[in-house]
Amino acid sequence: MSSDTGKKARGARAPRADALRNRDTLIQVARAAFAAATDTVSLEGIAREAGVGIGTLYRHFPTREALVEAVYAAELDEVTGCVATLLAELPPDAALRAWMGRYAAFVATKRGMAETLRAGWASGRIATPSTRERITAAIATILASGAQARSLRGDVAPDDVTALLLGIFLSTAAAETPEQTERLLDLVMDALREPIP
Repeated sequence: MSSDTGKKARGARAPRADALRNRDTLIQVARAAFAAATDTVSLEGIAREAGVGIGTLYRHFPTREALVEAVYAAELDEVTGCVATLLAELPPDAALRAWMGRYAAFVATKRGMAETLRAGWASGRIATPSTRERITAAIATILASGAQARSLRGDVAPDDVTALLLGIFLSTAAAETPEQTERLLDLVMDALREPIP
């Protein structure tokens, strides 16, 4: 084997367990920092809170956009991927309300990343996600389960629910009133429940 081939083979090996742990920790710390942010989040602060050096952060995420994209992708995967678990553990109407809470947390996390996400999407440095489609598909799954169980209305378009939720999150974002968001989500649930004859 030539030395070039040996270098390529070594370069293709799986990341070490500690490197994966560092990456996951950086994403978790960044997620919390972005959710709590009222201003620009310091990458140095994220590295310090994660217990790693800034060089480690940059090895995993060479740009702010790369870190934001990783946090966004992890959050989106989590919020869309929890539907089956919620439906297995809860009745469909309770699963939908619990899912709405997770979606609200996802939107709150995006507040601290919004400017970087918009700039990254506009420049093409961050891939444009299929967020709305994935969110609407998650809602559709829960609504279908609820219609079958007769706990949620069967005549509601999932995209209408997505639009309602986005309206709630946009209208309450500036005031940062989680209590109002919760009350509005409860009102949406009241509208989505199958009426009792």
